[in-house]
Amino acid sequence: MKCLFAFLLATALGAAAAARADTELTFYYPIAVGGPLTKVIDGLARDFEKEHPGIKVNPIYAGNYDDARIKALAALKAGQSAPLSVLYSIDLYELLEQDVILPWDDVAATAGDKAWLKAFYPSLMMNGIYKGKVYGIPFQRSTIVLYWNKDVFKEAGLDPEKAPANWNEMAAMAAKLVKKDASGNVQRWGVMVPSTGYPYWMFQAFARQNGHDLMNKDGNRTNYAHADVIAALQYWRDLGAKHKVMPQGTVEWGTLRQAFTEGKTAMMWHTTGNLTAVKDGAKFAFGVSMLPAGKQRGSPTGGGNWYLFKKSTPAERKAAFEFIKWITAPERAADWSIATGYVAVSPAAYDTPKLKTYVSGFPAAAVARDQFKFATPELSTFQTGRVRKSLDDAIQAALTGSKTPAEALTTAQTEAERLLKPYR
Repeated sequence: MKCLFAFLLATALGAAAAARADTELTFYYPIAVGGPLTKVIDGLARDFEKEHPGIKVNPIYAGNYDDARIKALAALKAGQSAPLSVLYSIDLYELLEQDVILPWDDVAATAGDKAWLKAFYPSLMMNGIYKGKVYGIPFQRSTIVLYWNKDVFKEAGLDPEKAPANWNEMAAMAAKLVKKDASGNVQRWGVMVPSTGYPYWMFQAFARQNGHDLMNKDGNRTNYAHADVIAALQYWRDLGAKHKVMPQGTVEWGTLRQAFTEGKTAMMWHTTGNLTAVKDGAKFAFGVSMLPAGKQRGSPTGGGNWYLFKKSTPAERKAAFEFIKWITAPERAADWSIATGYVAVSPAAYDTPKLKTYVSGFPAAAVARDQFKFATPELSTFQTGRVRKSLDDAIQAALTGSKTPAEALTTAQTEAERLLKPYR
């Protein structure tokens, strides 16, 4: 009896010790796009815990990407850091400057682990690699796509199955799609491109389409005042000021999806991360296409990467690596893409039966991925926040008419040059 009691006591103490030894993974997660993302992430966390009973996963939802970065860095300074977080893919240079992240290569111990680091789409890795090391693992990733209302295309005498292929077509088609009431008030715009929230991101698409990128690959030089870039901003302004197919001034990022599903605009540019929400909310047939071309097609990639913080224990790093491998595995990447509209981050995910079937029945789900061939990395430099703000301010000034595109972008370039010169 005493032996049995001793055995039971030892077992209980061992279980208690094991429970105390459990690794806890807390991470910050940005919710910047509509849809039931918190439920999806919570579900993934619980599923991982079931398969890995020694690891507890705690997501902290932190607002938009900027909010998430600010909260994660504040927690680091306060000694309450999370081992990992999903932050902006373009936060890489700031995180490196602050010396707070580790390359995932440091915890990729086996040949299989190292091969896994190369399993993602190269276009999605452009914002995550620095000096040959992988700092950002793609997860909540996107490109910008064009959504169009097929019903109103048909109403306007346009082919409902054909999106505009280039800038001239978009302006001409949008003019036919504008609808006014008897008093001349616009009831439906032809096209809307959001210019709050992430104006630089939308503008990257225009610049790329006009043949020019906004920064170099080393993150220490911008090209804001290049003639092609200025012409791209002029076209964006002309959609409202000259062609009268888009509201003059600014278009709100946060309410644009609702404006589209409510029929207030016939076309919109927006993240593919809104795809599932549009699919669920639209009461009309809609299409999704790559963005129209200027001199060429083009879209920046966007969204968030997983980062590993230096203030983490070896056990936390090992658990974090297991979690990231698990959550980006092809089957779960497929589930994530179907649930949200974000792109699945690896070719293997699109080879899964579930995503093949989904794309076959809903081809719009593959548009953002197919656009990778025309993609450019999202605007990211040293001093990212300040360099990006100078561009955002220039875009707003041009769209509202307080400055010409040339004046606005020249001012932005001067400020970016001042900030980035020390890094060259």
